[in-house]
Amino acid sequence: MKSEIAGRAVGLVVTGLAGAAAYDGVKRFARSKGFRSAAVSVTTWGLRSVRAAETGAEKVRLATADLVSEARDRIGEQAPPPGAATGHGHEH
Repeated sequence: MKSEIAGRAVGLVVTGLAGAAAYDGVKRFARSKGFRSAAVSVTTWGLRSVRAAETGAEKVRLATADLVSEARDRIGEQAPPPGAATGHGHEH
């Protein structure tokens, strides 16, 4: 019985020491220039991706607006000026 408790205690101590060593290693790596450089690179990629997505979304928005304008023209409806509030034609 005592040997089981001692065995478990030793196992817990070893696990704790391994965890502390791993934590210290991660902390040292996080403070290193390599980690900072990698973090900056990943952030740069993210920003470029966001910019590309925004550009693509703007192109789609403009193309859609052109299609809607042309469709309105075909049915004889005048397109509202850009930025004009359109509403839905009645009061509440």
